[in-house]
Amino acid sequence: MQETSQLSNLQDEIRQRYDSLSKRLKQVAQYVLDNNNSIVFDTVATIAERADVPPSTLIRFANAFGFDGFNEMKQIFRENLMEETSNYTERLQLSRKLAENEPPETSRDILNIFAQANSQALQKLAAQTSTQQLKQAVDILKNANNIFIIGLKRSFSIACYLDYALHHLDCRSFVINGLGGMFDEQLNQVKKGDAVVAISFSPYAQETLNIMNVTAQKGIKQIAITDSQISPLLMFSDVSFVIKEAQVKGFRSQCASMTLVQTLAIALGFEKEKKA
Repeated sequence: MQETSQLSNLQDEIRQRYDSLSKRLKQVAQYVLDNNNSIVFDTVATIAERADVPPSTLIRFANAFGFDGFNEMKQIFRENLMEETSNYTERLQLSRKLAENEPPETSRDILNIFAQANSQALQKLAAQTSTQQLKQAVDILKNANNIFIIGLKRSFSIACYLDYALHHLDCRSFVINGLGGMFDEQLNQVKKGDAVVAISFSPYAQETLNIMNVTAQKGIKQIAITDSQISPLLMFSDVSFVIKEAQVKGFRSQCASMTLVQTLAIALGFEKEKKA
């Protein structure tokens, strides 16, 4: 299955904007595009020295592409490396290499870290999600004849929970999962008056993007739940939610995403009760 990662999107944007960058920023761009491992493992000072620019230029480069600092951009490279390491044992070994000076955690330490990180992610979700976004999404769900949900790989559990919750609200809800390779057949069931909820995080499943593209051309209302302001899902959606999940040792939580879809389902339930 072909996928588009957040790193791939960033690299494409750097290439597209390369000619418009200053001489110093072009040096950084070339180094960033040609040295993935250096960006992951080396310090900012080392990267600046090898790119032959002052450290402040790295910060300016990161700012030019929407990041608060270069370390935030480095995180995109680290996450991509983690995603490519599908074996959990290898991922743990890589995680230790990225943080060699940190002491090993006990299971209690891991629980405490995840609990704290999830708490911060939930606070950020509440702070960054507007009333207007929620209202638009609930209105789309309320007015839909049928609700189709697409969420593959690690997004699948979120899609299944939303489907479960919507069925308890007597909504006509269907998960597009491509069972038996029938993505096209399931997609053909989406008609005018329906709605699509697409859930995808980096790396973004190509099937999800294809479904959003086709249904957008049909004029189908779409809700996107994703993880980046440069996520390809945003170009298709009528309303979108960008969620920063907690991440510990290369393992990302689903706490904030689950909270969001639960909120949408319960808010929809209240709206249906008012109507009744």
